[in-house]
Amino acid sequence: MGLADEGFRDVDFNHETTSNTPNLRGCGVMAGKAAIPALTAGGFGLVLGVVGLAFGWPVLGLLAGLLALAAGAAGYRTSRRLDEQSAMQRLVEEELLSVRADAKETEAGLRQELQSTMQSMEEPVDDDGYYDDGYDPLTDEATGLFSENFFLVALDSRVAAARRHLRPVAVVLLEVVEGLPTENPATTEAGTVAEAIRTTLREADTACRLHNGEFALLLEDTPENGAIWTVERIRRYLAERSSNLTLWAGVACYPAHAFTPQELITAAGSALALAREWRQDRIEVALVATD
Repeated sequence: MGLADEGFRDVDFNHETTSNTPNLRGCGVMAGKAAIPALTAGGFGLVLGVVGLAFGWPVLGLLAGLLALAAGAAGYRTSRRLDEQSAMQRLVEEELLSVRADAKETEAGLRQELQSTMQSMEEPVDDDGYYDDGYDPLTDEATGLFSENFFLVALDSRVAAARRHLRPVAVVLLEVVEGLPTENPATTEAGTVAEAIRTTLREADTACRLHNGEFALLLEDTPENGAIWTVERIRRYLAERSSNLTLWAGVACYPAHAFTPQELITAAGSALALAREWRQDRIEVALVATD
């Protein structure tokens, strides 16, 4: 029985995942093609009008007038279509700006909330028994990414926002090792993976390093196919710099695979565990939620 039969679907790295974002360039090309009938009708009308005028044939003049009328109607429809496409483009741009602004505002609020929470907790001390003034509970010291504390609070907030606005959000747990397939795997230097993640993610996304050394990605407004493509870009970035690295990843999305933050983490963790069974790059997607 394959992994897909056990409740998880495997991903072929050779398959390109398409985006759900509207292709605005394609819309412009389609609108340009739509204008061709109007130009053609207008051109025929002009020719018939000139011929009718030269030879005194009123029938050709009538046909020229009808073609000019058809050209005008086609031009009006093309103009309306261009206006609609322009409005859609403005709407998409405004939506992207809104998502980025919401992400920055959420991050600032989460940081303030975590800092106030951590102030009441005991901070780590050095060998002399003094508090470490450089300790930051929100940041992973080795990579500069956010910490697991930040990830857990951010996930709660992002899932709540996704539920209010009816938007998807994806959680990705990934691990990168070296030495496969010929040797026993060893953990890759964390800074290398962090660099690949920073280069790949958008401003609205959140990258964290967990206490166990795994990396967690919180992808704003991203369905399953977008999450898979994000991990694939990270994999390609790493592969371009070293042929000795292997990436395993587990993907879970709200609301497709889970409905609560803890369910998302559990589903992504289970998918990651299945990915580890392969001695090669592997992305596993969680089972679709049934409740």
